[in-house]
Amino acid sequence: MFVRYYLELPLPFEDVERALLADPGAWVPGLARDAEQRGERLLAEVGFTVAETRIDKRVEIELGNPHRMPTKTILPMSWRAAGAESLFPALDADLEVAGLGPNRTQLSISARYRPPMGALGRVLDRALLHRVAEATIKDFLDRVGEALQSRVSTG
Repeated sequence: MFVRYYLELPLPFEDVERALLADPGAWVPGLARDAEQRGERLLAEVGFTVAETRIDKRVEIELGNPHRMPTKTILPMSWRAAGAESLFPALDADLEVAGLGPNRTQLSISARYRPPMGALGRVLDRALLHRVAEATIKDFLDRVGEALQSRVSTG
């Protein structure tokens, strides 16, 4: 399944790109570092809010090497559920920052996932889970955007 979401930041491309590539600890929402168990890994909370109730799931995030082009940068990432992996989809995505003008940058995510539990998971995805995936991706990118704006504004 495919999910895409984007937002615009009122910031120069170069500043957003620098903040994105400098330190994931400054922009990954709900980040916690766990160096004791399987080497260093990035653990984050992802989720969404329904009727003022936050629903979160801890995921292990892996960031790939950035692909830099003159007007945009793509940062590959993936996340896997920490614990109970078979009940949650793994996700592969590209975070992208692209200049829209001197002081505007588009931040976007294009994500791919395969519903868990085979045929039953595909039926559930069509009925409900795809909306959950969309809400989770939107929430994640909104929080990344807020963190990058804060980092650029203070840094």
